[in-house]
Amino acid sequence: MSGTLVLVRHGQSEWNLKNLFTGWRDPDLTELGVEEAKAGGKALAEYGIKFDIAFTSALIRAQRTCQMVLDAVGQSSLETIRDQALNERDYGDLSGLNKDDARAKWGEEQVHIWRRSYDVPPPGGESLRDTGARVWPYYLTEILPRVLAGEKVLVAAHGNSLRSLVMVLDHLTKEQVLNLNLATGVPMIYKLKADSTVASKEVLGDMSGAH
Repeated sequence: MSGTLVLVRHGQSEWNLKNLFTGWRDPDLTELGVEEAKAGGKALAEYGIKFDIAFTSALIRAQRTCQMVLDAVGQSSLETIRDQALNERDYGDLSGLNKDDARAKWGEEQVHIWRRSYDVPPPGGESLRDTGARVWPYYLTEILPRVLAGEKVLVAAHGNSLRSLVMVLDHLTKEQVLNLNLATGVPMIYKLKADSTVASKEVLGDMSGAH
């Protein structure tokens, strides 16, 4: 049996609350986002896991979520690697815009295509496929070897960077991944086999909060 990979999407950010496209912009967590991160950490503490290393993105909302999870499991000073390879999808020219304003500017259908297609990027930004193209190599070279060595690894990141990972782990098609919504602050625990495929998956907490 190999190691354990835990994925956690950051709690609600200030721009999630304001319905803004965020991407690589760097707003902090809301009070609710802090509570979501702490709840995810509490669930992991009750589960009884101890981590060997943590990975997070270059953005504060994921870093704070990561830290609150580590605080909750009693590992506040655990080595944590931050890398923009795990950043949220870059929304390019949409970043900072209210989603309703974007629809008014480009039209409902076009904005829906940018948000929900697999390989059509917004102007100056990334598609989900583009996001995966930087997440997957980083996972294969930096994260997966540690899991296969038997370590317990925490990854606190973003909706789209984590969707890219779940797509590979759960063998989702590009159509299936478009309908995948990851709840904020809800840990997903993967136990991997020696060949890097999934032995088991467990989601801690209620998924009804997914959006």
